Amino acid sequence: MVEPERQQKGTNGRNGSSAIVQQVLRAFDELEKEGRPLGAAFLTLRAGYHALGEPDRMRLFLEMLRRVEVSKASVAPLIEVLTQCDEGDPRWPGLLADLRRRVLSPRLRRFRKLAHIPGGLKFILDFRGDLLAAQREGGVELGALDADIVFLLEMWFQEGFLYLEEITLDSSYRQIELIKNNDMVHPMTRIEEMGRRLGKDRRCFALYHRLLPFEPVIFIEVALTSGLARSMEEVLAPAGEGSRIDTAIFYSINNTQNGLAGLGLGWMLIGKVVDYLRGENEHIRTFATLSPIPGFWKRYLRPVLEGRKTDARLTCREVAGFFSKKGAAMVRARSEGEAGGDEAFCRALARILGEEQWVRDEELRRSLEGPLKRATYFYLTEEKTGRGKPLNPVAAFHLGNGATVAPRHIHFLANPTPRGLQESCGVMVNYVYDSDWLGQIRRTFQWFDLMEVRGIFRRR
Repeated sequence: MVEPERQQKGTNGRNGSSAIVQQVLRAFDELEKEGRPLGAAFLTLRAGYHALGEPDRMRLFLEMLRRVEVSKASVAPLIEVLTQCDEGDPRWPGLLADLRRRVLSPRLRRFRKLAHIPGGLKFILDFRGDLLAAQREGGVELGALDADIVFLLEMWFQEGFLYLEEITLDSSYRQIELIKNNDMVHPMTRIEEMGRRLGKDRRCFALYHRLLPFEPVIFIEVALTSGLARSMEEVLAPAGEGSRIDTAIFYSINNTQNGLAGLGLGWMLIGKVVDYLRGENEHIRTFATLSPIPGFWKRYLRPVLEGRKTDARLTCREVAGFFSKKGAAMVRARSEGEAGGDEAFCRALARILGEEQWVRDEELRRSLEGPLKRATYFYLTEEKTGRGKPLNPVAAFHLGNGATVAPRHIHFLANPTPRGLQESCGVMVNYVYDSDWLGQIRRTFQWFDLMEVRGIFRRR
C-alpha cells in the first residue's frame, strides 16, 4: 500500500496532492476488477482520501464524475436499435434490460463493493457528508455522484437493517457521550447535563444500523409532559409528582452521520417512537415538537430590518405595522430616539435585537413579544423556497410530514440562552402532529408489531 503522507512529503505542493488524487482513483478502479483482494484497495483508497484537503477532495469528486462513467460508445448503438424498435416487438423487453445493465453507473458498482468491506459503510457515509459540504460551499454540480450513493443508502437504510434502542442512565458511558457530543440542537458542555434528559419522563431513543452497532445513526430526545411544553425550561424540568402525562414533546432530533442527510430517517424514527410510546402509555394523545427556528434572526429578520436586498416577502413597513404606537415609541426611545419613517424604525429595532441586553428590559420585552411572534409565524408559513416548501428547513421537515402550526404555537423567549437569542431572538415553536398523521404512521408501520418491538428493544 502506498503511504500518502510520504508521497506528499516527497513532492512539492500541488504535485503531491495531485499524485494522491490519482492514487485514490486507481484504488477506486481496483474495486471493479474481478478476483482482486478488495481489502488492500480499500485501505489505500481510505488512507489517500483522508490525506486530501478540501480543495483536492473537490478535484477528486470531479475526476470521479469525469473518468468513472458510462461511455457514449457503450450505449449509443443500443439506443439507436431501441429507437427503431416498436414496443410490440418481442425484442423490446430484452433490449430494455440490456440498456439498464449498460447504463448502470460504474461508480455505483464500486460503492456497493465497498459496503461489504469492514469499515466500508462508515467510509461511504463520511464520503457523502464531504460531498454534500463541497457542493454547498463550492456551488459545483455533483448531483450525479451523490445520486449513486443515495441509491445505495436508500436500500441499506431500510427497516430490516435498522433497530430502535433507548438510551438511559444505565446505558454505557460511550453511548451517553455520543449523544451528548452529537446534539447540535441543544448542545451540552458537560456529560452531567445528560442526567436531566434521561429518566422516566425524559427519554432518548436512537436508531442503529446492524452494520454500525456501536454508533447511533440518528437519535431523538423526548419530554413526556402534561400539555404542550412552551419553553426549554419546561422541557428540562421533570414533571411533578402526580402530573398526568398526556403529551410527548420531541425537542431535539439529530443525525450523527452527515452522509444520511435527506434520506427521511427522522420521519421513520419519529414514527417508531410514537408507536412505542402509545403502546407504553395509553394516556399520551398529543405528539408535538418544541423546535428551534434556525436562521430566523441572522438570515431573515435582520437583513429585512437593515434594508438589505433579500427575497423575503416580509417588508420593513409590515414589521413596523406589527407594533402599537406605544410599542414603536418605546423601541425608538431605547435606540436613542432616532426619528424618521419605517426604515429608521426598523434600523433601530435591528440594533436592539442585535444585542442581548433587551432581554433584561421588562417593558421592552412586553413591547416586542407580539410583533416578534407575528414575524415568526409569517416566516414559518408564508416564506417559501422556489419549490414552494417552507423556507425554514425545520418547518419544511415537520410541516411536510403532516404536522400543523398555529399562532398560539409560537412561544416568545422559550430559549433565552445566547444561542437561542442569536438563532431566533429566543422564539421557539410547537409543531403538532394530528390524529390523521398518527393514523398514517400506524398504517405505514403496520408490520411493526409492538410485542416484537419489545422483544428486540434493548436498553444500553
